[in-house]
Amino acid sequence: MKTNSRYLADVLTTAVAPAIWGSTYFVTTSFLPQGYPLTVALLRALPAGLLLLLIVRKLPTGVWWGRAFLLGALNFSFFWAMLFVSAYRLPGGVAATVGAVQPLIVIALSRLFLGKPVRPLAVLAGLAGMAGVALLVLTPKASLDPVGVAAGIAGAVSMAFGTVLSRRWAPPVSNLTFTAWQLSAGGILLVPFALFLEPALPSPNIANIAGIAYLGLVGAAFTYLLWFRGLSRVEPSAISSLGFLSPVVATLLGWLALGESLTPAQLAGFAMVLASVWLSQRTVMPLRPTRPAASPEPAHRPV
Repeated sequence: MKTNSRYLADVLTTAVAPAIWGSTYFVTTSFLPQGYPLTVALLRALPAGLLLLLIVRKLPTGVWWGRAFLLGALNFSFFWAMLFVSAYRLPGGVAATVGAVQPLIVIALSRLFLGKPVRPLAVLAGLAGMAGVALLVLTPKASLDPVGVAAGIAGAVSMAFGTVLSRRWAPPVSNLTFTAWQLSAGGILLVPFALFLEPALPSPNIANIAGIAYLGLVGAAFTYLLWFRGLSRVEPSAISSLGFLSPVVATLLGWLALGESLTPAQLAGFAMVLASVWLSQRTVMPLRPTRPAASPEPAHRPV
């Protein structure tokens, strides 16, 4: 049985991924040309996936071709497209709050596809996380756009399905190979949409190249390797709650790099998010193994 220390190590390693994803908004707005969401998503996924394929030198076989493309669409293509639509049509705080519903969806899908019990504490942790994100990023002037809200929910559902199915379909390969397959498939699916729905990307400068390299190599290849590794070792409901760390890091970066101020409500949001992540882990943390009591001597011993 997995010990608490090993479980904690797996959780902390996986938590690096959403923490890095929290820097995506800062890198995108500071280093990349604006108005090319699908092209940026394509450049983030496909080169990183092809690079990993060159390293692992292994292609899917049989049913894994279809699964790789389905998971690539759920975890990358469709998810990123909906994420960008939501971000463009909603204030950042509203988009983040809508996306924070994902852990609750993962709990329901885990019951449906994995047979995992619905733990009331896990649901409470998910609700607390959503409230914490709302305090962290919402502003009093935030407005709702129906299309943006629908896109945010669709993105959350897509990533939730990808999270649960990645656990259900235990791949017969290493996590590095599994990541390579999904990134490449997701990038390929984005090619026609980026070519036909967006204008050509202008000639990139050094800042653009650095931003795309960071998002592809660090923000996609490295982080999703950690994410899928975590999914193979920890329950999806506990892993998905780590996604609450992304808006925390994004807010901290805005405070440190952009000189934004932190309000008392945001500080309360920090505390609620961290408490919800801790509570989510406690609901699935393995029990400490106990030493069995000594067995009493049998009343009748063989002669």
